[in-house]
Amino acid sequence: MSAPAAPGAGLPALPVTFRPTRTRVVLLSVGAVMFAVITAVAFTLEQLSGGERASFVFTALLFLGVLALLSRPRIVADDDGVTVVNLTRTRRLSWAEIVRVNLRVGDPWVFLDLSDGTSMPALGIQPGIAKEQAIRDARTLRALAENRGTGTDNG
Repeated sequence: MSAPAAPGAGLPALPVTFRPTRTRVVLLSVGAVMFAVITAVAFTLEQLSGGERASFVFTALLFLGVLALLSRPRIVADDDGVTVVNLTRTRRLSWAEIVRVNLRVGDPWVFLDLSDGTSMPALGIQPGIAKEQAIRDARTLRALAENRGTGTDNG
């Protein structure tokens, strides 16, 4: 979600965190319900042994863990740069490293073009469930990168 805009600047006050909030709510809700249902089934079935019940609960925890991992992505922008948290990796970028912020039609998430010539996915902005919010967040991140970065790596 975006923070309120700084007075006169048209850009949000930093730090600001972008994350697919609706997707996160859906994933964590489904995970919690799945955990509750599988655990209830494990304790309702009388013919199961203690080990079998434990394996049901372990499987439910595994499902919940995977869905929690899928809900992890976010982008945190602050005065010094951007922290991109994807599923399993976190990468810190200075503003100067970000050449362009892209969210093209059909893209599943934002891509950051970097000064070293590579492109990095940033899963913290996803147009899946909340397309309009993702477009606003991508535009805000693009404006921040253009305002704070030079498009070249000074490091």
